[in-house]
Amino acid sequence: MRKLTTDAEFREAVAGDDLTIAVFKTTWCKDCHFIDPFMPDLEKQYEGRVTFVEIDRDDLPDLCSELNILGIPSFISFRNSQELARFVSKLRKTREEIEQYVDRAIEISEALRSS
Repeated sequence: MRKLTTDAEFREAVAGDDLTIAVFKTTWCKDCHFIDPFMPDLEKQYEGRVTFVEIDRDDLPDLCSELNILGIPSFISFRNSQELARFVSKLRKTREEIEQYVDRAIEISEALRSS
């Protein structure tokens, strides 16, 4: 997963016509580390359909404030710089829950593309 470290990198990553999911994390978050082992497999599973990028909330506090990122890890999907869906909760996220979110984000993106 490509780590973005500037506001400009983020805006460029989400501006395209393809689906991009931004994963907001921090180094000190235990629930963020919980998803680390299976995220590379998830990226392979959705290769060609979704681009995943990672943002450390502590590196880009102004952007995270603008996007109202409170809980971490947070998943937000974008296409053409528009937010399509977000997956945020206080609870630890399982691989299955993340897959359900990604599938839903793909459905939303495809529906918008065909309309």
